[in-house]
Amino acid sequence: MFDWIITRFKTKKISNTIEEQDPMKKFLIVGLGNIGAKYENTRHNIGFKVLDFLAEKESTTFETQKLGDVATFRFKGRTFILLKPSTYMNLSGKSILYWMTKEKIPLENLLVITDDLNLPFGSLRIKTKGSDGGHNGLKDTQEKLNTSKYNRFRFGISDAFSTGRQVDYVLGEWEDEENKKLPERLEKSAEVVKSFGTAGINNTMNTYNGK
Repeated sequence: MFDWIITRFKTKKISNTIEEQDPMKKFLIVGLGNIGAKYENTRHNIGFKVLDFLAEKESTTFETQKLGDVATFRFKGRTFILLKPSTYMNLSGKSILYWMTKEKIPLENLLVITDDLNLPFGSLRIKTKGSDGGHNGLKDTQEKLNTSKYNRFRFGISDAFSTGRQVDYVLGEWEDEENKKLPERLEKSAEVVKSFGTAGINNTMNTYNGK
């Protein structure tokens, strides 16, 4: 009986080691934003906000490491690495490329979360490729990865600003009505991230786009 228990333990230990080394079971989830207290509650930092919400939900904490704050959690046999780049928005790609290389993350296991002016507030859209749409964080990511074919998760912040006020708007804080609706939207965003790692990008797009 004891031999059976020991054998089972060794088999489980070996299986876990293989699973941890298997790059296809590791996912890099990047939230785009700017570091510093003055940016914390701005629309442009929704990527950070989604990851903060998810980390709290999964009882994990961020640690400051090279080029970003990093947290990890496991769900359904997958390892999720959450990254908030510390390079500021315009150099996001530098941090992303570093952590993809360090953790040996395949391109298809990368998901970048960003704000989107072209979507209504709280609207969710997941895509497998696309242009940077004038977003500096996505622009730098595309340049550093040398491809526009990477998964991105766009969170709508709407375009409710007057002519010439775009910068003030994206770097402005959420309105009271938006703040009331954010918790439910963040909950749905957390579902998107976990679905990406377990159900795959296509199923996630079919389930959550436009929700």
